[in-house]
Amino acid sequence: MAVERTNRDVRTLITQIAAGEIMLPEIQRGYVWKASQVARLIESLYRGYPAGSLLFWKTGQTAETREAAIGLVQALPSVMPLYLLDGQQRLTSLFRVLTDHPEAQVVFNIETEAFQNQSAATRRNKKWIKVYDVAGADSDVFAIHAELKGAGLAIADPEIGRRLSALQKITQRDFHMEVLHDFEYEEVADIFVRVNSGGRALKTTDLALATLSARTPGFLGQLEAESARWAERGYGALDVNFLIKALTLSLSTTGKRLASVAKLTAASKETVDAGWEQVHRGLARVVPLLAEKLLIPSTALVPSLAALHPLILFYGRLPDGAEISAEVENGLLYWFLAATARNRYGGASDTALTQDIRALDAEDPVAALLSNLGIREGGVSVTASDLAGRNHQSPYLMFCYLAAAHAGATDWWDGGPISGSVDRSGKPQYSLVHPATKLRNYSAGFTSAEINELANIVFVSEQTAKNIIGSRSPAAYMPAVGASDRLAHAIPDDPACLEPQGYRDFLTARRALLAERITTLFDQLRPGFLTKEAREAETRTAGESLVLAGYSGAGRSVLAAVAEAEGQTWTGWIDPADFEAALDAAATGLASDVPVGDETAPLRIDDEGSVTFGLGPFVIQGSLDQWRTAVKDAFEGSQPLAECPEPSDEPWPSEPVEFLLSDAGVDLTASS
Repeated sequence: MAVERTNRDVRTLITQIAAGEIMLPEIQRGYVWKASQVARLIESLYRGYPAGSLLFWKTGQTAETREAAIGLVQALPSVMPLYLLDGQQRLTSLFRVLTDHPEAQVVFNIETEAFQNQSAATRRNKKWIKVYDVAGADSDVFAIHAELKGAGLAIADPEIGRRLSALQKITQRDFHMEVLHDFEYEEVADIFVRVNSGGRALKTTDLALATLSARTPGFLGQLEAESARWAERGYGALDVNFLIKALTLSLSTTGKRLASVAKLTAASKETVDAGWEQVHRGLARVVPLLAEKLLIPSTALVPSLAALHPLILFYGRLPDGAEISAEVENGLLYWFLAATARNRYGGASDTALTQDIRALDAEDPVAALLSNLGIREGGVSVTASDLAGRNHQSPYLMFCYLAAAHAGATDWWDGGPISGSVDRSGKPQYSLVHPATKLRNYSAGFTSAEINELANIVFVSEQTAKNIIGSRSPAAYMPAVGASDRLAHAIPDDPACLEPQGYRDFLTARRALLAERITTLFDQLRPGFLTKEAREAETRTAGESLVLAGYSGAGRSVLAAVAEAEGQTWTGWIDPADFEAALDAAATGLASDVPVGDETAPLRIDDEGSVTFGLGPFVIQGSLDQWRTAVKDAFEGSQPLAECPEPSDEPWPSEPVEFLLSDAGVDLTASS
């Protein structure tokens, strides 16, 4: 065994990738870099900054590989390939930029020397040049230089030439390479884990995959095939990471804490195979139940995928063809809905999963699972106040969709079921019944939170939103919608509610209709030992609320967080640019400290992609998408900076408590 050290320039490496002389071993994770990271890499090369080293493996044995995300099929190599162990994100990004990949359109401002991804604005501005046009294989730098002379630049002609030359020379930049010769696959996997645990730490599931792939070549392919199978049915979130989590849970035993990834990687091949059979069998029973009985068309609607794990494990433990009673099946689905309504896995999900997987071994698993939720004699009901103040980020979005789906709601444009309007990302399309533009122009001064309430959302296609709703009030377009369709979508009958001046009455009436529909859905699945008479409405902690609002003025923007807890109000000011940068870092697995006034607040991301941010009395938890959407929504109805509440002078005096981002904007005092 030996380690060879050498250097190769970017152009040579790109050529080798195309020729299949550099390939990705199966242990590699997928390509995950965002456009902003790609632009930063190109800028580093342009400025001559260090771009890191590359680690390869060369072997005479055949290794399982995975497809590189380069946008084309690699050629069959004429020599033994090098397997890339460290540097995939950088080399894939460079290949995409230098071969004009549609998702890697990095542009360069010749005047400011800034880099970013192409946009409509940069296309219109002659100062922005596509990196591919300068550094690509067929570039004509002289023609570009001549065109720039007439662009009215604030830099001299020689400087234009120097900058174009520096950009073109990024393909000549050398990378230091280390090549491992004749190491065994398991040793290479161990090195891969060690290397990738250094800089941008891999998730524990990635590390498990590396070890499992080394021990059982082709295992990752099985996982990817299973994930693709469910993605075709709209359940794309059942990805490889989800399956690894499910496989890990399948190793759990009664009376002990959840099996860790370490236990998974240490398990014998026979144990892993048996666990995988359980997961495969469980998914084959659970997904059809969700799709056909609950009418959930996509995992994009499910607020927490963790709630699926106890169901998968329950069914996976059953032998092939085993039947269970309708009472048990309904009870399990009832628990799934109740766990979602009560944000069972919104906090420390592993603690909750430990309790719920233990419950599967009880004599009556349904009763034990519901007992973990605090539901023993009564049941779950949803009230109008439960829906007040909630928006599309709330777990109740799923319930509002199900209320319409189970009522047979159809799209107002093509008359098809609302499940037919699921978009490419798997999310059901929806529109506002009362359009935002109409409400904002009304003198009553409706807030963004009011306008974007769940009670103002209707699940219809983009065609309906454009061609029927548009910017008209429902009083104008609703007469064209059939009475049965209005009823199925829980649209109030009162004509006054359909005018802007009756908007708040519309919200009140529709919350009541939706809550009744949702409760009816629960009641259809309710186990016999739960009675309506004993049922009590869900209780919540009083006096806790969080509102995020955007303020702008005088060239400055502020994201204001106003929190209430323990009878006190706390306000923090956040620069949205700082916060977006922290979210970008979180997307790559890095933690940040975000300035909040004169202090800093920790922003962290865990292995499951949940982002926590400490603000005043709360540690707020939400997904990356939820955080990005929350910031976007806050500035959608941006208010004058002069109206922004003053930040608190002192830090919060007591220990912060958990708060779900999905509840932001909800004043819980009103519904307690």
